[in-house]
Amino acid sequence: MATISEALAIAIRHHQAGRLQVAEQIYRRILQVEPNHADAMHLLGVIAHQKGAHEVAVEYIGRAIGLKGSLPAFQVNLGTAYSALCRIPEAVACYRRALETKPDFAEAHYNLGHALRQQGKLDEAVACYRRALELKPDYAEAHNNLGVALDDQGKPDEAVACCRRALELKPHFTEAHYNLGVAWIHQGKLDEAIASYRRALELKPDYAQLHYNLGVALNDQGKLDEAVACYRRALALKPDYAEPSYNLGNALKDQGKPDEAVACYRRALEVKPDYIEAHNNLGAALNDQGKFKEAAACYEQALQWKPDFADAHFNRSVARLRAGDFERGWPEYEWRWQTREFPPPSFHQPLWDGQPLEGRTILLRAEQGFGDTLQFIRYAALVKQRGARVMVQCQRPLLRLLASCPGVDEAIGQGEDLPASDVHASLLSLPGIFRTSLETIPADVPYLFADRESIEHWRRELGPIAGFKIGIFWQGTKKDPARIIPLSCFGSLAGLRDVRFFSLQKGAGAEELQEAGDRFPIAELGSRLDDFMDTAAVLRNLDLVITCDTAVAHLAGAMGIPVWVALPFVPDWRWLLDRGDSPWYPTMRLFRQDSRGDWQSVFRRIEAALGEQMTTQAIRPSEDS
Repeated sequence: MATISEALAIAIRHHQAGRLQVAEQIYRRILQVEPNHADAMHLLGVIAHQKGAHEVAVEYIGRAIGLKGSLPAFQVNLGTAYSALCRIPEAVACYRRALETKPDFAEAHYNLGHALRQQGKLDEAVACYRRALELKPDYAEAHNNLGVALDDQGKPDEAVACCRRALELKPHFTEAHYNLGVAWIHQGKLDEAIASYRRALELKPDYAQLHYNLGVALNDQGKLDEAVACYRRALALKPDYAEPSYNLGNALKDQGKPDEAVACYRRALEVKPDYIEAHNNLGAALNDQGKFKEAAACYEQALQWKPDFADAHFNRSVARLRAGDFERGWPEYEWRWQTREFPPPSFHQPLWDGQPLEGRTILLRAEQGFGDTLQFIRYAALVKQRGARVMVQCQRPLLRLLASCPGVDEAIGQGEDLPASDVHASLLSLPGIFRTSLETIPADVPYLFADRESIEHWRRELGPIAGFKIGIFWQGTKKDPARIIPLSCFGSLAGLRDVRFFSLQKGAGAEELQEAGDRFPIAELGSRLDDFMDTAAVLRNLDLVITCDTAVAHLAGAMGIPVWVALPFVPDWRWLLDRGDSPWYPTMRLFRQDSRGDWQSVFRRIEAALGEQMTTQAIRPSEDS
């Protein structure tokens, strides 16, 4: 019959070999014979910790310490159990007691570093890991965790070096591959990060967080289908994992699948009710479904959890503006400067708040797309009335055109040196500054004018062409699928007598011309237009413009030219809801989709309206005054 010492040795061998059940049985038999056997008590606690029974582990190891004193190994294992219970201060105290007895205990330094990192004490954690490595240079886990702590400190280059060293010592170290991938991400090296994540998954295919992180990296590369597959795999492994549900929703939303995105956000919120980003993005997906009231409720919910959540404030402002609630919409629209999408301008001059400007110079800044600039440059005249000298910083293709706008004293291209000014304001902040309501929108058109010489040039070219001249534009510079009209849709209008089409399309979308030209004739003009002044001169020689939601729509409207805009099912906020006209542009008509992607019904209505218009009256713009 084995002695207690022999039985303990046998149990330890089983324990080290991973045969926990056998080892546990032997430890318990020893304690039946000798209830105060500290080593058996301690190791039974270690097994409890390994099996996830951390409270039991604390009890057993604590009793062992009471029997045998504060041995360093006992204290380290007690600290590990406390750490698993998220009782970090108690864990730190255990590791420090171990080091008081045994200052050269590398594992104690390592575990203390881990606990301090959990407390956010990164400098102390780094020092502990470095001390552990001085004592034990081939300590792969310490190299790995030192890398994590350095990455947390914003030092990804050093983190990469540490993780690589850990992998030199331990090539199949899954966590080191994972952490190396995270460090690569923070260096902006997506390819390297993806390779590290894939290697980690080869070693541990059922690692849900790895699938999730790989999905995020692939998503950042624009590989949405692969990202979706990774998120789905993470959720299959861990169904109650909120982050993959949320990011899967984001990817599906970007793929134009709002119904599926909504389901994902709802699932994320079931797991994590205070997930403010999921509340916000659920609102955005419901918005894409045209469920505007439900979307607004989601933004409200996000703001209940976090009142200063800028993204939700911005989305709520857009919802209010779309609903025509300008009074509450404009002030909240200023939250955009606190979102990632709209980095605030860096000017030392103060922002203009609407005060009188007698004798002062103001800089008005274009901040978003061409259409936004064309729409809101109308406010330059109102600013001028406050007594200012008005400079406008705008996109270069708009320079010549904006010089024609009433109230603009000087137009400066983006990227050029700016003359001195006293105050500045964004063009899209001006409606709020002027407290614009639906009834007070400054809609006197035209407020943009083409150069007479350019108008005459195009009159000589287009004037002799008989028929009703329609300029068409079907795709904007931003590749928003909802705002791209297949050029073939215009073919339904070609059957009307005396209609002549002129393409104003430049860049993306122009490649459709050759194929469409085989079915109905289109004269191509877009490639001959150098800037918006050229486009304006052409528009002045047309009878009508038909376009999707693009800068051309704003240009025609600002010039007082008849323009018909085909809008997607979920329109941009500026077009409001449920109306066929625009208070911003008196010569504009709006044709809205009844359901997502349904351009056919839109063009049937356009065809009917055009046929009626051509039979009742000619649509001829007046000459520029």
